[in-house]
Amino acid sequence: MTTATTPAPIRLKSHERARDAWPLDRNIVHLNHGSFGAVPTAVVAHQDELRRRADLTPVGWFPRIADHLREARERTAPFVGAHADDSVFVPNASAAATVVYNALRLEAGDEILVTDHGYGAVTMGAQRLARRFGAGVRAVELPLLAPDDEVVQRFADALTPRTRLIVIDQITSPTARMLPTRRIADLAAERGVRTLVDGAHGPGLVRDAAAVAGGDWWFGNLHKWPCAPRGSALLVTTASDRDELWPLIDSWGAPESFPFRFDTQGTIDATTYLSTPAAIDFIEDEYGWDAARTTMAELADAGAEIIAEALRPFSTEDPLTPLPSPVPSMRLVRLPDGMGATREEADALRMDLFDQTGVETAFTSFRGIGYFRLSVHLYTEASDFHAFAERCVPQILQRSGIRIPTATTVA
Repeated sequence: MTTATTPAPIRLKSHERARDAWPLDRNIVHLNHGSFGAVPTAVVAHQDELRRRADLTPVGWFPRIADHLREARERTAPFVGAHADDSVFVPNASAAATVVYNALRLEAGDEILVTDHGYGAVTMGAQRLARRFGAGVRAVELPLLAPDDEVVQRFADALTPRTRLIVIDQITSPTARMLPTRRIADLAAERGVRTLVDGAHGPGLVRDAAAVAGGDWWFGNLHKWPCAPRGSALLVTTASDRDELWPLIDSWGAPESFPFRFDTQGTIDATTYLSTPAAIDFIEDEYGWDAARTTMAELADAGAEIIAEALRPFSTEDPLTPLPSPVPSMRLVRLPDGMGATREEADALRMDLFDQTGVETAFTSFRGIGYFRLSVHLYTEASDFHAFAERCVPQILQRSGIRIPTATTVA
């Protein structure tokens, strides 16, 4: 029996329950929106209609795709506080990082700074960039509970005359906390160092995410919290050398300048991009984005407490991990000692529990400690948190070697 607050199901303007607006499998418990997102039924239908139009008249569709994408950029960019002419659509955050890396030139001995909270694929891209030029990559170590002032100071201490680029997360993927990217970017600029801000989780969770991030380049996924179809992200830059940025596919837009060359890339399925404004509008019209951020924070707090309460009797430390700069929709719950100690173990636990319990989860590892990364959206309900406590917690305890007391009935 839990003593934690149990939130009521969220209601949208045109649906009795928010859950009814998403076509998610009702036999599965969905507690990992942050990894792959979830597309509302209305947006799925909108994208299907766009695809149908492309299939019905390909010649009427593809030659005009650049015009459609410019309109979509004009509708999408303001959502992250950007101008359309400073923004381009890319398939995802990793693709955006690759676009920037492909444009950069380093010299042997130069250095790229990343953090030990960084997203693996983006860090790997930085390492590949460094190898091309005989440069190096160094991780700035940031304690999980380090306040913003300490984070900034650690970067100040890490900068050297060899530093050319900082890659920093706006919201960290493995540890679900905000980082003071603008302060770091401003510090870097004073020393002639450029900054790439990984805002993969920013859109929707941070109001005007690109505008407040700082740095030379920012990118964010639109298929996560804005609930656009998968394969939609935005790269934003006002850098003076942005005309050196090229799409991952050379096509007939090549003679165009930035951002227009990104609007023509052969026969790619651009309906993911074109459906993005509909997804953003769906949340705004049905609930309001400011209200959504507040509600997701309340849901995340309630869910984390319910799950932590189930783990607390078996933990040497409080499972709740309050962060200095939390985000609205994600929380960390510490696992028992020895569980999920590596990324590989955490990923294996995610899939094992999915197969055995029907619960979609995300487990992360940071400095040898495993965490359950809870991530919620408006469709999340209290029953999902209780399902995790009832189905997953016993599995986690069993795997960690903790004996669960057998309940006895007194006659």
